[in-house]
Amino acid sequence: MNFCVSKSIGRFLALACMVFLPLALGAQNSTSDSASKWDIFAGYSYLAPKATVGGFQYKSVNAGAIGSVAAYFTKNFGLQIEGDYHNEKNENTPNDDFSGGSGGLIYRYPGTHFTPFLHVLGGAESVGSTFQSNVWGPVVTAGGGLDYNIGHHFAIRLIQVDYQYTHENFAGSVTGNFNVARLSAGIVFKGGSFAPPPQATLACSASPSAIFPGDPVTLTATAGNLDPKLNVIYSLTGPGVSANTATATVATATLAPGSYTVNCVAKEGKAGKEGLKPWENASATASFTVKPFEPPTVSCAASPSTIKPGETSTVTASGMSPQNRPLTYSYSATAGSISGSDATATYTSADAPPGTVTITCNATDDKSLVATATTSVTIAVPYVPPTESPEVKRLETRLALHSVFFPTAQPRPEKPEGGLVSSQEGTLTVLATDFKKYLEFKPDAHLILSGHADSRGSAEYNQALSERRVARTKQFLVEHGVPEASIETRGLGKEQELTADQVKELVEQNPDLNATDREKVLHDLTIIVLAQNRRVDVTLSTTGEQSVRQFPFNAADSLTLLGKGAPVTRKKAPAMKMKMQ
Repeated sequence: MNFCVSKSIGRFLALACMVFLPLALGAQNSTSDSASKWDIFAGYSYLAPKATVGGFQYKSVNAGAIGSVAAYFTKNFGLQIEGDYHNEKNENTPNDDFSGGSGGLIYRYPGTHFTPFLHVLGGAESVGSTFQSNVWGPVVTAGGGLDYNIGHHFAIRLIQVDYQYTHENFAGSVTGNFNVARLSAGIVFKGGSFAPPPQATLACSASPSAIFPGDPVTLTATAGNLDPKLNVIYSLTGPGVSANTATATVATATLAPGSYTVNCVAKEGKAGKEGLKPWENASATASFTVKPFEPPTVSCAASPSTIKPGETSTVTASGMSPQNRPLTYSYSATAGSISGSDATATYTSADAPPGTVTITCNATDDKSLVATATTSVTIAVPYVPPTESPEVKRLETRLALHSVFFPTAQPRPEKPEGGLVSSQEGTLTVLATDFKKYLEFKPDAHLILSGHADSRGSAEYNQALSERRVARTKQFLVEHGVPEASIETRGLGKEQELTADQVKELVEQNPDLNATDREKVLHDLTIIVLAQNRRVDVTLSTTGEQSVRQFPFNAADSLTLLGKGAPVTRKKAPAMKMKMQ
């Protein structure tokens, strides 16, 4: 094979290389994440052949069309079929024809923006002209180009530069060895995709993340983006665990309190063919914490908390272990005795002196960790009734002698300081003297005055009247030396009025009346009921005893209190008889 390339063709190829090589080098810096599986190219082509045929210098520049189909079996390598057609008609070289088809290998380096490629093809070329009929001969093509990627399905072939050599045997034993320079550009349609397999991922977790020594921790490794055609091997390593499975249990019984990290690895590849398919690793970590054992807590209480000597009390302890460990109970007391070994115990106060006894409750878990609480029981001092002096008893008896009675409608609003007749002033004078003496023994004692009125007035009138009566009684006592702070007053109005039956019973029990007088009094019971309700009762706060509601029939002013104008006495029976009739 003998051929020469003219200077013009050399300049052409050099210029193409100056454009192509920098772009190709730039494309090397950014490899695409995916590449098409097949490319269809269609474009416009310029062809510059150079040869001597039958003594005639053959050179021309032909314009034409070019197309190719490349099918890739990897991201970089593929097979290509190419065809071109060039036919130029002009006054110097009429009807020059270069057309052919070839097939061969193509190599590309797909980038994000640019894809350079090289190809070597072999096939047949049809060459002819006005002077020579078209003949077919072998053709070899070597070259490359640069595509500018537009999206996933289109690219612009910026340049394709090829060198072709073809040998033609024309008629008449005329031969021609053609050295051809070809420059092309056009559009590339891309289809399919060589997307790289996703990177395997791995997540690793420990559950629960915080435990006490001896509690289980489960490790779980979860791999993602795995190729179902490949094998995967897990590895879980760390304190208390070494396993080649996706799940494992950590032995924590011997681990000291603290934080621990476990390494998880998932390895994907073809078993036994590591040389063909490297193993791909994904790793992650998981952490868990071993907490120190916590002591239990306990509270206890005694019921009843106050007992008499010799009595018992129930002590209840309530314990809790943060780790739910079993608990045992024990008890002790500073006096007396206590028995029990579970959540309840019995305290016995026998032989314990009066006072406060402290009881200690202990809750112990199976790790010998102890919680302590205390409660107390008070042993009361035996009650010894106080011995009252004869004088106090005498005074208390005298203070409960008589209620104080008032005439009808007394005292009046316009004269609140009136209303007390002589006999009732005498009763209050004795009361004041005795109560002042009583205060020497019982300084906290009070006299409680409760005022009443008969049924004839309205509720409002009787209420005001009863309040005036207790106020007048209190005023008299204060005037005779009783401390005002030691007197309480209550106006009861129509409340708690005595009934006729109650008054009859009081008359029948009155020791100052003989049978004859009692019969005469009961003959006028209606008047007696009214008079009996016009009174102030006296109650001693320390004993709660109330004054005897004994009407003073024998007082010189009894008829004034009855509303009849003259006294009634046993010594003046005829006068009483006259007045009562």
